[in-house]
Amino acid sequence: MSETPPMRVLLVDDQDLVRAGFRMILSVEPDIEVVGEAADGQAAVELAEKLRPDVVLMDVQMPGLDGIAATQRIVAADAGKVIILTTFDRDDYLFESLGAGASGFLLKNTAPEDLVEAIQVVHSGHALLAPEVTRRVIKRFTGGGERVYRPDLVAALTDREREVLGLIARGLTNTEIATSLFVGEATVKTHVSRVLLKLGLRDRVQAVVFAYECGLVVPGDEHTS
Repeated sequence: MSETPPMRVLLVDDQDLVRAGFRMILSVEPDIEVVGEAADGQAAVELAEKLRPDVVLMDVQMPGLDGIAATQRIVAADAGKVIILTTFDRDDYLFESLGAGASGFLLKNTAPEDLVEAIQVVHSGHALLAPEVTRRVIKRFTGGGERVYRPDLVAALTDREREVLGLIARGLTNTEIATSLFVGEATVKTHVSRVLLKLGLRDRVQAVVFAYECGLVVPGDEHTS
């Protein structure tokens, strides 16, 4: 058995039942350990600074300090990577969360296996967006102004890496990409890492923007579950 320590997760939500549900989902994962729970943003910041979790699952609407403000403080203190989990599919929550430094943005109707994968992806240093919000991120970051990414960089990718980039841009998870390409998830992770390295991108969010700016995919191609 692997001696790799489990990913340490902090749950933050003002509803006891929601936290209990997430804890139940994560409790069966051998590589994930829930190390604490908080019912509001202030408690989340204090616990994150004390426990130093790898990943924080953060609600937005909570009494007192909200999830976005709490995210900003946790990220600034380098006290954990944050995934926003909200019921509300709102643009202001999405872009304020990304601006606060969140590494992921998911809706609470996310499938359990996708939640687990999101934790793994964010823990590995990448970012992850729910497929439902991908189009709005593209519209915000490619809706005019100077282009940041050079299309000629695509030439540095192999055919398979270009294919993987296109699937990332459509909002597919690593599991879904593996199924689509008939390869293992470890192979997909390797391809994703090479794509980011070759293109000089920080995370999957930037990869999505790059793919749209370079015309590898067009609006309307997004994956829907």
